[in-house]
Amino acid sequence: MKRNLSRLLAAPLLMLACAAVQAQTMKLSHQWPRGDGRDEGARAFAAEASRLDPALKFRIYPGASLISNPVKQIDALQDGTVDLAIFPLIYGVGKVPELSITILPGAVSSVDDAMQLKGSAFEQKLQELCEANGFHLLTWWWTEGGIANREREIGAPDTVKGLKMRGADRSIDTMLKSAGASVFSMPSTELYNALQTGVLDGLMTSYETFVSMRLYEQTKYATIGGDYTIFVVFQPLAISMRVWNKLTPQQQKTLEQAAASTQQAFNAEQIKVKQETLAAFGKAGARIHTMTQPEFDQWLTLAKRTAWPEYASISPAAKDLLQALEQSRKP
Repeated sequence: MKRNLSRLLAAPLLMLACAAVQAQTMKLSHQWPRGDGRDEGARAFAAEASRLDPALKFRIYPGASLISNPVKQIDALQDGTVDLAIFPLIYGVGKVPELSITILPGAVSSVDDAMQLKGSAFEQKLQELCEANGFHLLTWWWTEGGIANREREIGAPDTVKGLKMRGADRSIDTMLKSAGASVFSMPSTELYNALQTGVLDGLMTSYETFVSMRLYEQTKYATIGGDYTIFVVFQPLAISMRVWNKLTPQQQKTLEQAAASTQQAFNAEQIKVKQETLAAFGKAGARIHTMTQPEFDQWLTLAKRTAWPEYASISPAAKDLLQALEQSRKP
């Protein structure tokens, strides 16, 4: 009798707890303007999640309108002050240096290459690393990019010698320094002004950022397009573990399903934005160079000699991640 009474009393409390989670409007933060492919991906995710479960609500804050410093999004995810964020994992290397694997030059060579790693031991190890550090990965969004600068055409590594470059991560910085460049660290939101004022001569970044941040306006040379690029970066939608752990199993499944539904459109957008980037630089009068296979091979050789061993030396976890990535490639 007492056991049955306890169950009857507990049931409403459990329903109230679930309802509280369901009724919450989740805050989703990112640094890009409306219309950027990552913003569109966020909105597609939110729309699908709400369609699958109308009790799940989202408010999206684009353009760094909620968190002015994009690097601080990892702190917000960890302490739960933001529920979700599109967070380039490289911004978190100050706290979790192993995250450099998500931009390690040459480790992932294209969006198609990244998709071969979906569902692999590498993805599992990366998810475990992120969850141990306060956030859960929902999407598998990888973006390609290239090189642009104000001074000269970039081809093989020796062509960056003497330039002031932003590489986006320590691993790329190591490679660029070895090629003779000076390197500077800053988020995408600061790139336009840095180029305009001469703080930077050039940079590596994603095609999406070249377009949405209008960086083609401040550069005269671009190494973009084609089949070869040394710049591929992981920019997933992530959810705070504090929020994730409060969701019911069904709610978690709903968010995973909504995230998976964005993949095809997001990948298609990367093809589209590559063409838009070429058009934008061309219209701005920039000289466009397509990286050749011999040039790519030189960059890859340099990366494996410099950035790769440096990354593996970070920790046993970094070494395991790199090994998992190499072993996860499908024949």
